Amino acid sequence: MPVRRLDPVLVDRIAAGEVVERPAAAVKELVENALDAGARRVEVVIEAGGRRLIRVVDDGCGMGPEDLELAVERHATSKLPDGDLFAIQTLGFRGEALPSIGAVARLTISTRPAGATQASSILVDAGLKHPVRPAALDRGTRVEVADLFFATPARLKFLKTDRAEAQAVADVVRRLAMAHPGVRFALAGEGTPALDYPAVQGEGPDALARRLGQVLGTDFVANSVPIDATREEIVVGGLAGLPTFHRPTAGGVHLFVNGRPVRDKLLMGAVKAAYADVVPAGRHPAVALFVECPSRSVDVNVHPGKSEVRFRDPGLVRGLLVGALKEALAGAGHRAANTVSARTLDALRPAIVPHSGASLQSFDRRDAPRVADWNWRASPAAPSSSPGPSWRSETDWRSETGPSGFAEAAQAAFAALAEPSADARADDGVVDLFDRPLGAARAQIHETYIIAQTRDGLVIVDQHAAHERLVYERLKKDRAQRGIARQMLLIPAVIDLDPVEAERLVDKAGLLAELGLVLESFGPGAVAVTEMPSALAAADVSALVRDLASSLEEWGGTLALEDRLDHVLATFACHHSVRAGRRMRPEEMNALLREMEATPLSGQCNHGRPTYVELKLADVERLFGRR
Repeated sequence: MPVRRLDPVLVDRIAAGEVVERPAAAVKELVENALDAGARRVEVVIEAGGRRLIRVVDDGCGMGPEDLELAVERHATSKLPDGDLFAIQTLGFRGEALPSIGAVARLTISTRPAGATQASSILVDAGLKHPVRPAALDRGTRVEVADLFFATPARLKFLKTDRAEAQAVADVVRRLAMAHPGVRFALAGEGTPALDYPAVQGEGPDALARRLGQVLGTDFVANSVPIDATREEIVVGGLAGLPTFHRPTAGGVHLFVNGRPVRDKLLMGAVKAAYADVVPAGRHPAVALFVECPSRSVDVNVHPGKSEVRFRDPGLVRGLLVGALKEALAGAGHRAANTVSARTLDALRPAIVPHSGASLQSFDRRDAPRVADWNWRASPAAPSSSPGPSWRSETDWRSETGPSGFAEAAQAAFAALAEPSADARADDGVVDLFDRPLGAARAQIHETYIIAQTRDGLVIVDQHAAHERLVYERLKKDRAQRGIARQMLLIPAVIDLDPVEAERLVDKAGLLAELGLVLESFGPGAVAVTEMPSALAAADVSALVRDLASSLEEWGGTLALEDRLDHVLATFACHHSVRAGRRMRPEEMNALLREMEATPLSGQCNHGRPTYVELKLADVERLFGRR
């Protein structure tokens, strides 16, 4: 067949398949045009998820009749004044959006620049351009897209439900609103929640935090830490959620480059690496990160939808992002998300529902049905060491042997409060443990959880999870500063394994030796451990090696060396930590609390689970109807 030129309308429809794949993509292009025009107010209205109608109204600079007629031509734009694709200062620049939309829908544009006596309007119907006509409009531009994809009916079959498309439009508006705090955004239409984000006054981190609070909610702002890092003209800012403020999907990761929302693999990988050992498997962090860099350092012309970018020095950007996130999270110390306490309170609330018409505040617990002849000893939650006869009075209670560790911890806590340490006396002050962030240890229950009292509430600590994080951070610090000290075993420990697991361990012997675990092959299906990290001298060598052999199977060839080292250290820490079921002395419990307060990331264990839950006294009183 001979080579021929395609019809211009067909060319525009082909381009529409790349640029306008769904109504949300059309909204994105139109709103970006409004922002490039200097708009301070952008209003979006949709019908049928955007399939029937998309209307975008802004108060930007507008266009004259000549510019309007040229704007709907293919590859016509005002955003590349010198034609330099490496110095792009605007969100849009290709000149494809308007003609592509007009090729598959009925596109009407009405616009009026400042100082003009009247507005101008143009209609593009399925690629057919009508002449420019006078119109009535205030300063700015109004774009209406009716019957999207009516000229290409096959594309309609690939659209989702109206509700799903409307939600996608809302997501586009939210992302653009986060990137431009000084602009008011509004969205209305069927199937989507009405959005109205007023313009935020001022600039800088405070203004950004207020806008993120509008879009992502006050919980995100309250449970996040600020990010501010610079390296070689590249600046990273925004907010990063605490590790315990995680999400079930990656939808909570919002990334921006020079004010442009992106879903870049490099940046997503950097976020994942920074949260690797603090977020549970299958969960994702919540972040809003903004990368600012010179336009010549980034190529935004690598994707038709401009959702991906390419950096000139990707290693620099990734390193800066990972370092900034890790430093900010470490600076948060033992802090955990307040939503952990909220979930705990929800779990503790009685499952008794007041009668219809009665408020929860007016509900009287004395009206609740009683459980007759309940035997606490038969409960699965009963302590392993029986407290003996029933406690008849306060005097009898003090004389009986209560649940393990309870009375001893309480007495020691009072002693610690009454007798400050020598260091405290030297400072001419009395250190009140109740005023410490994690309070004073008062009890250990079920040989697993430490109960501590603060000035205005109580703290419940998972002793194994907390100590696991402390050991892990200590091992990482030793490795970074001076290498992990190791200790030779008097008698090598021989561990029998599956031949495949044994071979896998021997293959990683060099890596394990860097971390203080020296082993060698000891015949088919066995290894001999000759040296151990000094910090793990009391660990169960056999259990440690077996667990390590199983976990190495998950590595594959994808983990970087640093990630592999951290993975091994995490396994070491798990086996050396205080186990659930071990009775702790009061001084041990208080020492654990103090070390948690001084250790970064101690709010969650190596697996991403929270290490403690804090309940305010006011919340506890509400549980018992005192408030």
